[in-house]
Amino acid sequence: MIKLTKNTKGILLALSAALAVSNVYIFSKAALNEVHLAQFGFYWFGLGIIWNLAYIFASGKYRKFSAITAKSFKALFVIAVLEMVGTLFFFLSIKTLSNPAVVSFIANINPLFVTAMGIILLKERFNFIEFFGMGILLIGTIIISLKGSDNIDTIFIPGVQYILLSGFIFSIATILAKRQILYVDASFLALSRILLLFIFSFVTLQVLELSLFIPLPAFKNIAIGSILGPFLTATLGYLALNYIEVSKASMVRSIRSLFVLIGAYIYFGSLPGLWQIIGGLFTIIGVILISLGKLKLKKSS
Repeated sequence: MIKLTKNTKGILLALSAALAVSNVYIFSKAALNEVHLAQFGFYWFGLGIIWNLAYIFASGKYRKFSAITAKSFKALFVIAVLEMVGTLFFFLSIKTLSNPAVVSFIANINPLFVTAMGIILLKERFNFIEFFGMGILLIGTIIISLKGSDNIDTIFIPGVQYILLSGFIFSIATILAKRQILYVDASFLALSRILLLFIFSFVTLQVLELSLFIPLPAFKNIAIGSILGPFLTATLGYLALNYIEVSKASMVRSIRSLFVLIGAYIYFGSLPGLWQIIGGLFTIIGVILISLGKLKLKKSS
């Protein structure tokens, strides 16, 4: 039997999370083309709760619940609220933009937010590789986002603002999660987020008086995506942080954009424009450079 190192385990977990989340873009877009965001959230996160609870009880992780301290509970709630808001903006961008690959490319800006906040708020050091990577990532994001209009009000494609807001909020949650991951099991972090999202979706359904009945094809896409998203992606992503640094996990997760690009072509028969693909490749290179810069900085400290 092959014994894997901590680094290899972390990379494999991050890669698995990237593959899972790439399918989330595809199946959620397919479902959101047919249903309202609140209807989508009710079933998506409702099923996600079932998958997560089944895993928690089958694996015996529920025994760890009593070990969570009051301080960790507070952190857990804050992370869950942040990720709830970030997730809502994420799916709003999926619904707004026509091609999920574009969303995935722009979402690569998350490491830039994490790095920038660390430098500004935490006075963290940075090197030229990180700085250069941030520049490449920003250029790539701008290339993808430009609509080509002469009017300043419509210069960017609709939906970009939701991705940027989502990325900013997720970056805050990532930093908090990394600090608390030693004290709170990854399964509870994933479950707390989808519980809040399910409640929010249910309340929105009632307020808007929307029907619980949705087309069968949409439900099938939601059922598949809910396993990959609220369950696998979140759990695998948090587990990866137990073995590797956030920078390494971010570098591996950036590959998801290529998976989404291929999946979108297979499932929807469409590709982003040439300049958007070029900009997307810029964002992937930017993420890799930022991650390499952080790893080099850590080794030298």
